[in-house]
Amino acid sequence: MRLWLIRHPLPAVAPGTCYGATDLPLAENPAELALRLQQTLPAGVPLYSSPLQRCRLLAEQLHPQPRFDNRLREIDFGDWEMQAWDALDRTLMDAWAADPFNFVPPGGEAVAALRARVRAFLDELHEETVLVAHAGVIKVCAAELAGETDWFGLRFDYGSLTLIENGVRRAIAVTCAAQSSAGRDTTQSR
Repeated sequence: MRLWLIRHPLPAVAPGTCYGATDLPLAENPAELALRLQQTLPAGVPLYSSPLQRCRLLAEQLHPQPRFDNRLREIDFGDWEMQAWDALDRTLMDAWAADPFNFVPPGGEAVAALRARVRAFLDELHEETVLVAHAGVIKVCAAELAGETDWFGLRFDYGSLTLIENGVRRAIAVTCAAQSSAGRDTTQSR
């Protein structure tokens, strides 16, 4: 299976702010990014997206009939949402660092719950697919489909394109029309 993963564009939020499930607007219009991505993405492939507007707005530019799935939402940080990371209770932050997979922020969800819902979504895919999603969701996809063991530490830039095919994860450089329409492979990883 081929899975094309696109991280949403930059959201309009102050640096250093904890956010996940909050439905943030975008800092820029996604139209230009959509045009660049369309030069590389396969035509006629189903596109799924998180329903949060930072993903939804790009998905609507990329595909005439995107499908929105709540399982692709970013992790819910609960009471931590929209708080400065530096202002969060240090004791709770230490507890999260001690057990990052199972710790539940007050009123939020554990990474284990995020991984379970994304895994359930992936189990239903049987064809080449494009996802517009969040960094947490993309990390889970890398862990589940490419065998990434250090998936917590993976980084995906805003607007980045990643392809997972046959258990291999590749970052694809999105080029402008004057460059190759096939995109450019920049990394390989198992």
